[in-house]
Amino acid sequence: MFLAVRAARPRGVSPVSETQDPHVSPSADAVKFVYDFTEGNKDLKDLLGGKGANLAEMTNLGLPVPPGFTITTEACKEYLESGEEPAALRAEVTAHLDALERQMGKKLGQADNPLLVSVRSGAKFSMPGMMDTVLNIGLSDESVNGLAEQAGSERFAWDSYRRLIQMFGKTVLGVDGDLFEEALDEAKKAKGVKVDVELDAADMKKLVGQFKEIVSKETKRDFPQDPREQMDLAVRAVFDSWNTDRAKLYRRQERIPGDLGTAVNVCSMVFGNLGPDSGTGVAFTRDPASGHQGVYGDYLQNAQGEDVVAGIRNTVPLAELEQLDKKSYDELMQIMETLETHYKDLCDIEFTIERGKLWMLQTRVGKRTAGAAFRIATQLVDQGLIDEAEALQRVNGAQLAQLMFPRFDEKAKTELLGRGIAASPGAAVGKAVFDSYTAVKWSRSGEKVILIRRETNPDDLNGMISAEGILTSRGGKTSHAAVVARGMGKTCVCGAEELEVDTKRRCLTAPGGVVIEEGDVVSIDGSTGKVYLGEVPVVPSPVVEYFEGRMHAGADDADELVKAVHRVMAYADRVRRLRVRANADNAEDAARARRFGAQGIGLCRTEHMFLGERREMVERLILADTGEEREAALSELLPLQKGDFVELFESMDGLPVTVRLLDPPLHEFLPDITELSVRVALAESRKDSNENDLRLLQAVHRLHEQNPMLGLRGVRLGLVIPGLFAMQVRAIAEAAAERRAANGDPRAEIMIPLVGTVQELEIVREEAEQVIAEVERAHGVDLGLTLGTMIELPRAALTAGQIAESADFFSFGTNDLTQTVWGFSRDDVEASFFTAYLEKGIFGVSPFETIDKDGVGSLVRNAAEAGRATRPDLKLGVCGEHGGDPESVHFFHEVGLDYVSCSPFRIPVARLEAGRAAAESKGSDSR
Repeated sequence: MFLAVRAARPRGVSPVSETQDPHVSPSADAVKFVYDFTEGNKDLKDLLGGKGANLAEMTNLGLPVPPGFTITTEACKEYLESGEEPAALRAEVTAHLDALERQMGKKLGQADNPLLVSVRSGAKFSMPGMMDTVLNIGLSDESVNGLAEQAGSERFAWDSYRRLIQMFGKTVLGVDGDLFEEALDEAKKAKGVKVDVELDAADMKKLVGQFKEIVSKETKRDFPQDPREQMDLAVRAVFDSWNTDRAKLYRRQERIPGDLGTAVNVCSMVFGNLGPDSGTGVAFTRDPASGHQGVYGDYLQNAQGEDVVAGIRNTVPLAELEQLDKKSYDELMQIMETLETHYKDLCDIEFTIERGKLWMLQTRVGKRTAGAAFRIATQLVDQGLIDEAEALQRVNGAQLAQLMFPRFDEKAKTELLGRGIAASPGAAVGKAVFDSYTAVKWSRSGEKVILIRRETNPDDLNGMISAEGILTSRGGKTSHAAVVARGMGKTCVCGAEELEVDTKRRCLTAPGGVVIEEGDVVSIDGSTGKVYLGEVPVVPSPVVEYFEGRMHAGADDADELVKAVHRVMAYADRVRRLRVRANADNAEDAARARRFGAQGIGLCRTEHMFLGERREMVERLILADTGEEREAALSELLPLQKGDFVELFESMDGLPVTVRLLDPPLHEFLPDITELSVRVALAESRKDSNENDLRLLQAVHRLHEQNPMLGLRGVRLGLVIPGLFAMQVRAIAEAAAERRAANGDPRAEIMIPLVGTVQELEIVREEAEQVIAEVERAHGVDLGLTLGTMIELPRAALTAGQIAESADFFSFGTNDLTQTVWGFSRDDVEASFFTAYLEKGIFGVSPFETIDKDGVGSLVRNAAEAGRATRPDLKLGVCGEHGGDPESVHFFHEVGLDYVSCSPFRIPVARLEAGRAAAESKGSDSR
């Protein structure tokens, strides 16, 4: 055995004797920056990072973990703030390294029998491939010979040394990694071999010399020979990697806070590159793509861990390990069962076999696809490992939204190019691109692209985010491309070996000689691994079919995924407090929303009813010079509006329908001033001017606004154009009366928009109540109509206590509230400076996507409290698109709103997140 095995320590036994100088008594309040693997546990992820916490947990479970220690995230944060390591860190690291050396019976970099260590990052949240790792630290010109003698393999020792120089050079010294790869490729080419394992000791020794020359030339310094210097520089490089561009980009994508820092794990090396009885692999306790139970993962003989995830050499399926090394395979299966039962979840495991001895290098709760998340959650409930409330927390709205995307039509005529590994489900169509720069550039121009690479690496993150899907010719389900794609919900096909990817010529060659050039359209199916030429038609997903009512979860032949989604949604609906409504303006959208589970309409935008052919009627209303002309225009619009509302109330019978009175920026109903001016000028030049066009041009000039979004709209329009709101209220009331006469159950709520002061609301309310009373007397019915307002201006939020005196309900218009709080014009700023704000970290996420809790959210909270202080029965909802955003839904639950309203397609997401918010708050209350 190359690495001495330490005796397992019982849990709870103090490790102080191994990690501290017995002659030094630490201060009781001293900050501890270094923890032995025996000291932590899985609940210390904030301090030890996910990797360190789980290494400690596996150590405490008695699993075979190589000895080591973890430098905390607190040390990283202090380093990033000051630019220097904490003063006490070096002494602590020395104490732990001394203890590790005593335990292993050899010293770091010892010439005749070197202790080698890995230095690996490990943040609280998994960030696959985003931060840095260096293996084989401790090797030097002296110790490489000692390693060869101890291992009995000169090739292994020089292979390990060239790996150290390559990783250290790129990661720590900033050398272009392609320089090392080119030298390695040249060595293989000169030898006439395809993979590095076919190079012998002499080849590796020569490469070490070449790699050292590259380091010297590029950095103007020699590769460091002092092992402690190697380790210290590597630790600092891991700290620095927290703030690399790719790490920051990944955190923004995954919404990971930027102030967490990373821990650093220093672990004694075990070697998978000692020959055919050694190897390294990644395993999952269930299939991360589908959730199915079984043996899933990749294994690579005679390799170190980075070889597997880098996709440089194609792996074999984990199941083949049983034939290669049954003893290690059986032990691994037992450990996997132990870990899944202990963590009560899918576990992602990294392991190494060193000459027949199995070592566990890492475990974590594994990233999974959306479909796998729902399946696994319900499987674990059936196995009794978790309850329904926990299952609800294991999925989220973003995953549900992914499951609602279309899939390829199996009946469509297709031309198959090849097949790879189904790494991350979905149907993706786009133009082929062969580098990340092009993927980003084309996507910003509105093109949909498929990023095609031999294998991806962390530098490809920008392109992966921009692409519709990722296709690689190398790597398996645990490759960088697969892991990152699953985490982002991107479609991915990996390991399509039969497709020859040439990134320099920017083309892909399929069997039979078909060549795909950059710009050609391809389709990839992440559920089957198939790659097609051209665009393949798509059909609705089974989950959408289920929500539409065309597929029943209880049917014998029901899709397994649909059954899982149904179970989770049913529980979410049982426990949620927030009701979910739809933003819908017509009967068709309302009917679909109801099928998707809407409990009413939270926003009917009546301005959408005035477009198309009706626009001329609105023009006549605006142009009216006399009361008679205005009344004529309103009388023409009244029956049309009534018909709209009858259809809407019928489709939502028995459920509340909130109708917002007209709220357009006025310019939307007037011709473009430039076009109209040209038209009038041309007509005058021909001496056939149109009187109506002249009047219209005068009106457009009179009503022209520099900033229409802050101009004559909303309640202001209703107050300036006499009879406009009265006509709409009458149409609503008469439609409700007609539905009552037809034995319907209309529940209309009338919403006055853009109110900034209670006086505006009082005037409109008084007029509306008079109209409603007239209709009720005429039809002999009590319609039970309520009147409320949309809180979308900061002043309305700040004076909500006063406004509530004249309102039956508030609905927060968070889109406009965000614009007015920030002083942003959404249509303008998102295309101009938002990208820069996101890149600079001013925004973690766009405030139009997720509610700004500190600003807009604070106004919502205060307005809700003030409104209910005036009227305890005040109904509160939100109708901005934040109502369908998962994170925002949790905030609205916390604030105490009664409902959220969103577009029909997002209703299932809002239902799920409302349930998760309720379960989460209940769990917090019980703690």
